[in-house]
Amino acid sequence: MTDTTDRGAQPAAPPVRLLLAEDQGMMRGALALLLGMEDDMEVVAQVASGDAIVPEALAARPDVALLDIELPGRSGLDAAADLRERLPSCRVMILTTFGRPGYLRRAMEAGAAGFLVKDGPVEELAASIRRVLGGETVVDPGLAAAALSAGPNPLTARERDVLGAAADGATVADVAARVHLSESTVRNYLSSAIGKTATRNRMEAVRAARRQGWL
Repeated sequence: MTDTTDRGAQPAAPPVRLLLAEDQGMMRGALALLLGMEDDMEVVAQVASGDAIVPEALAARPDVALLDIELPGRSGLDAAADLRERLPSCRVMILTTFGRPGYLRRAMEAGAAGFLVKDGPVEELAASIRRVLGGETVVDPGLAAAALSAGPNPLTARERDVLGAAADGATVADVAARVHLSESTVRNYLSSAIGKTATRNRMEAVRAARRQGWL
């Protein structure tokens, strides 16, 4: 009897394991379905909040994590930085509606290997995932150009903390309690942030910083 087995055939590579972090259920489900149709990809975890990203990633051990930025509980950018430290084998890609230059810079500082906006075709996303897994850094070209022209974030970490704590219109006393600083120090940080954003008051500074992705 003739052995027809192809002894030279290589075993198929295991599929790329993906984690999706997206708070909109319909978007998350559509992404999971479309990416799951790729022969070499498998969605192994889905989360709807930022604070669930790291625990779920440590349990599922994905190869690539696709993270939105503005998530309930915690920013995807903060989670990206934690993933770099706690699960360095997992490559992180930011996939967001908000293509802001400041967000791109912060994502790269957090160790993200990719930054794409959500309006692209799924075929492009799948190709980008493969490139990232191969060691490349993939960034939306239009956003990369905008980030270069916008320049670096002028706000310090403390100024961002104070401005973020004031974003809901809280009093200086409330902000001071939230960030564990004196009221006079909070006023100084707010004044500095207002000056750096070329605005007239702290609420205008918040809007300007968010528009640029600095906050």
